[in-house]
Amino acid sequence: MILHGYFRSTASWRVRIALGLKGQEAVQVSHHLRKGEHRSPAFLALNPQGLLPALEVDDGQVLTQSLAIIEYLDELFPEPALLPTDPVQKAKVRAVAQIVACDIHPVQNLKVLQRLRDLGHSEDQVQEWVAKTIEEGLDAVEQLIADQSGRFAFGDTPTLADICIVPQLGNARRFGVELRWPRIQAIEAACLELNAFKSAVPSAQPDAE
Repeated sequence: MILHGYFRSTASWRVRIALGLKGQEAVQVSHHLRKGEHRSPAFLALNPQGLLPALEVDDGQVLTQSLAIIEYLDELFPEPALLPTDPVQKAKVRAVAQIVACDIHPVQNLKVLQRLRDLGHSEDQVQEWVAKTIEEGLDAVEQLIADQSGRFAFGDTPTLADICIVPQLGNARRFGVELRWPRIQAIEAACLELNAFKSAVPSAQPDAE
């Protein structure tokens, strides 16, 4: 497998965690987002959206979108399972993952922030946009997992929810957001005791700046 990503991309970070939890390795190919390497003709031939990550699997197929890639890995390598078997719990795990991947992350990525700047918003306004987006999303996550027991978001083993939460909390720090989510922070601490999470952090990647 070949993972096309970037060390700071939270979506790529999610897939790195999933690969680690599954005990799988992928050759990592870096595409520098700030240099626009993800918009090169060669990469657009793999993923017409020009977004990271993309996973080339062994039969030559190319998979895109981090949640789709992770669910593919979960089906291909069933242990440890990243989704509960109970339908209600499975829906709750997916909901938390989608809050991060569909509601928080897309509106605070580089493309959107640059469009805000292009529209004339000041850097202070852009940073306020980022902070508000992250705070609203993680406030909701904190409430949605408040009644869940265990070391992780949904029990005593990591799920798709934890895979999404940890990179987003890292992004919150990078943007200077004040952390105010004790349950989420406790989950992060538990996750970072596992090598799959530790080895996936941006600073541990070969393309880290």
